[in-house]
Amino acid sequence: MLLAVAMLAACAAMPGRDPLRVEVVGIEPAEGQGLELRLAVKLRIQNPNDGAVEFDGTALELDVNGKTLATGVSDQKGSVPRYGESILVIPVSISAMNAVRQALVLADGTQRDTMPYVLRGKLAGGAFGSVRFTKEGSINLAALTRR
Repeated sequence: MLLAVAMLAACAAMPGRDPLRVEVVGIEPAEGQGLELRLAVKLRIQNPNDGAVEFDGTALELDVNGKTLATGVSDQKGSVPRYGESILVIPVSISAMNAVRQALVLADGTQRDTMPYVLRGKLAGGAFGSVRFTKEGSINLAALTRR
């Protein structure tokens, strides 16, 4: 019992961890079912902490323009080393309804140069529980239409 109390005290005394840094480094098409679009999202996860981040499963959600566009989960296991980085590939689905909702926003006649996005994710499990991450930014629509 004394050992358990000492371990809890040691965990409580640990300084806070810096948040993980996340960047989308690739998106590739994947085989879908029916009216869904499937993509493989590649994320670069950087760990600016002195300890590795172990995980046993991942979850990802992408909101565009304040609405959910894509979600995905994976049961992959791994680790992001201390002061290191890892590439994770997470399959995501875009339902037909979510795609139509986003298309209607773009087709409303309003001139837009950018659209805001929020990428939320979780690396599940590990010794200290889940580690969550968030990445916010804007999609440059003008750059997409010039291609």
